[in-house]
Amino acid sequence: MAIARTLQTYLAHKGIAYDLLPHRHTDTSVNSANSAHIPPDRLAKSVILEDENGYVMAVIPANRHVRIGHLNRALNRRMGLATEAELSPLFSDCDPGAVPPLGDAYGIATVVDESLDECPEVFLEAGDHEDLIHLKGTAFRRLMRGSQHARIC
Repeated sequence: MAIARTLQTYLAHKGIAYDLLPHRHTDTSVNSANSAHIPPDRLAKSVILEDENGYVMAVIPANRHVRIGHLNRALNRRMGLATEAELSPLFSDCDPGAVPPLGDAYGIATVVDESLDECPEVFLEAGDHEDLIHLKGTAFRRLMRGSQHARIC
């Protein structure tokens, strides 16, 4: 697949330059970081949560876990993890478990963990389990400008 069509269109529309970094097939973000020989704290992953008001994408480093209580307090909501079955129609051009952490591209509200705000470079899932997108930190921050930022890990 290389890069999800929605993601490719979104990055082109935003004028964002990126490199594609292939790696061996992996099943987790941390394994992707290890396979690609990059620091796992610079690989941004998405965690999709939901409540009666809809979906929210939490963007966190690959080696961290979202603290749902912190996220709920930051948003004044009571969310839980969305299931893979719910995500398939939302991310139809992505492999299950390889959702790119750019909620805006898919029309989903996004909250970014503050630990990613100062990274000099950031890597993202490209929509499959064999490719990462490499962005300069300034490009990532530009893409996340409209998102809420909080300590959610």
